[in-house]
Amino acid sequence: MDRYAIEDRTISEAVSDGGVLVVAQWEAKEDQADKVAEILDRFLPQAQAEPGAKLFLISRAKDNPAQFLFYELFRDEAALKAHQESPHFKSYIAGQALPLLTRRERTQYALL
Repeated sequence: MDRYAIEDRTISEAVSDGGVLVVAQWEAKEDQADKVAEILDRFLPQAQAEPGAKLFLISRAKDNPAQFLFYELFRDEAALKAHQESPHFKSYIAGQALPLLTRRERTQYALL
């Protein structure tokens, strides 16, 4: 996963005008972390290309490669909903990645 942020914007531009921030933490089942990473590598470019996605970062813990951290900034609630209803979310995340997890936590924030 070498692509983390939307390529055409700086972080400063992405966070301007606020939005809905989602922070998620995943932990993969034993021996499934590399498969999860491969799924996320295919998913990420499509998520970043969504018109309502202002910033989309996915990282993997250095000391525990089974742990993943998502930092997603959407224009508004409608953009977040569109993301969750997108074909790539339904295929890669709901269909392929979630069954490989032992833990999934998500929290939504509003930027100040």
